[in-house]
Amino acid sequence: MSDHYSDRDVQREVTELERKSATAARLFDIRRIIGGLFVVYGVIVTVAGLTASDADRAKTQGININLWTGLGMLALGLFFLVWLWLRPLAPPVPPPASGEEGPAE
Repeated sequence: MSDHYSDRDVQREVTELERKSATAARLFDIRRIIGGLFVVYGVIVTVAGLTASDADRAKTQGININLWTGLGMLALGLFFLVWLWLRPLAPPVPPPASGEEGPAE
């Protein structure tokens, strides 16, 4: 009994692995991670700024630094997420199979 795969089975398996790889690349895109972290921390710092006491503002010469820093972090995080949405990663181009020629130059 032979345990050899047909070319069709191998191609199907390679296609499935490429699809999973592309999905993982999109999931772990650095823009998603950075944007998500900045949004989460921006919300936390903004809330801290909205609930700041007069004593906290006196320490920073009247400037509500938590509020302004939180809003800046939110803006940066949203920038990264919008950038990810507008310019998603392109799917990887598979290399030409053996025996086939590459793209014309």
